[in-house]
Amino acid sequence: MSQDPPRYVREVMTRPVIWVHPDASLVEAAQLMRAQGIGDVLVASDGELLGVLTDRDITLRAVAEGIDPLAVTCHAVCTPDPVTIGPDEEVAEAAALMRRHAVGRLPVVEAGRPLGVISLGDVAEPP
Repeated sequence: MSQDPPRYVREVMTRPVIWVHPDASLVEAAQLMRAQGIGDVLVASDGELLGVLTDRDITLRAVAEGIDPLAVTCHAVCTPDPVTIGPDEEVAEAAALMRRHAVGRLPVVEAGRPLGVISLGDVAEPP
């Protein structure tokens, strides 16, 4: 039985990067998520990844606390310094990182710049 060659993050990650400026309001981020049909956006400035903002972050860290989503920035609510992976890492390593950190997606970053996102669906073995 031959072993399948390793798959790399670059081959399966989702592009383009969907991101918001750290000073954007939560309403702007939520509208972007709705328009793109996604549940998270990267928070970045000048091409540098600052955090990840999910629909759950907006719900639990702002709305549930009674914070006006027009008055608070994405940077104030996002998860800062997220776990990331490089594009040339193996997909198996991405899966291990997601399990270890209990996250469903990882920003793919090279030299501090976000290139894409890899999710649990992306790391599933191909049929």
